[in-house]
Parts: sequence; structure tokens; C-alpha cells
Amino acid sequence: MWPLFEANRVTEPDIWYVSYRSNIAPKRENGERGVVRATRKFKAESEAKRFAQEIIAKGWSAIAGTLNPHTPKKTIASTRILDWIAGKG
Repeated sequence: MWPLFEANRVTEPDIWYVSYRSNIAPKRENGERGVVRATRKFKAESEAKRFAQEIIAKGWSAIAGTLNPHTPKKTIASTRILDWIAGKG
């Protein structure tokens, strides 16, 4: 599904990230709830949008943005992620 070793893709820098977490916090051994967050990097905005859409379809929350030093810097909050995926704003 996510091609990792296409010819030019290995040398292209990652520009976008999607950070996501489950809305169900797992219990630790001491009984407290912890939040587990993971991040994936992408070379193209379209790939990041597609991945974010898959994460949201699972009922998880996500944020996204561009990685440093890429400019212009963009950050997409979880409250705006659906608009970003749909191409609004």
C-alpha cells in the first residue's frame, strides 16, 4: 500500500508528517491511563492526507504539518484536519 523503495522516492526528503493517537488510552500497570502517540512521515501532501483519512476512519485523532526546515511551515490541528483532507483551506 505504501511504496517504500520506488526509484526516486528514496532520495527525496520527507516533507509532511501525520501524528496520531487512539482515543482509547491504555491502562498502565499502576492503573493510570497513558496516551500513546505515533508519527509517520511522507514525501507528498496527498500521501499524508490519505493516511490521515485512514486514521480518522478508525476513530483516532490526528494532526499534521510540514517538517522543518520545509517552508512555508504548515500545521493542521485536529479540529481542522477534515477540512484539510477535503481540500478546504
